[in-house]
Amino acid sequence: MTAEVRTRVRIPLRLGGGPAVDAEAVTFRGLADGGEHLAFVLGTPGDVPLVRPHSECLTGDVFGSARCDCGPQLAEAVTRIAEAGGYLLYLRQEGRGIGLYNKLDAYALQDGGLDTYAANAALGLPEDARDYTVAAQMLGALDVGRVDLLSNNPDKAAQLRAAGIAVREQVPTGVFATENNVRYLRAKAEQTGHTLTLPGLAS
Repeated sequence: MTAEVRTRVRIPLRLGGGPAVDAEAVTFRGLADGGEHLAFVLGTPGDVPLVRPHSECLTGDVFGSARCDCGPQLAEAVTRIAEAGGYLLYLRQEGRGIGLYNKLDAYALQDGGLDTYAANAALGLPEDARDYTVAAQMLGALDVGRVDLLSNNPDKAAQLRAAGIAVREQVPTGVFATENNVRYLRAKAEQTGHTLTLPGLAS
């Protein structure tokens, strides 16, 4: 299934208290899951643009939750992609694909000692339900077939490659560890192979 560009509109972005960045928001029709996913064109994309597929995190991206590193990663991505030229793909996959309420239910279980993946499993949900088919479709609609991938997650690279997108290089993001999210980050590194080097914070 192929997708096509639906609309393009200019939107200045300001995240994390940083400077305003000029962006072009792109909407699509024909995406596999029917979701309202967005691409933001930042800077001047070259032949191999810098691309970050970023899964929606209402608590982190909007409300600044310190239980994850999503908000800082999003702000970093906008700045770095604007400098290098490329695309931020904002994917409506809250809670690694399980939804907002289920994510908050998983938080409650984490407060009882489970890690983020065990909490999902305890709710009868997948550890990670995200599917990057729509990300590959969005890139195809933008005539992008080869990327440098801004991500610490090896599954993103694997899924994009399987969908026909050539990943030249996987570029690590910063590590935004705090006392509040270090258990979450450690679980990502130990259980799903995220390329994270964590400081010596208490677990």
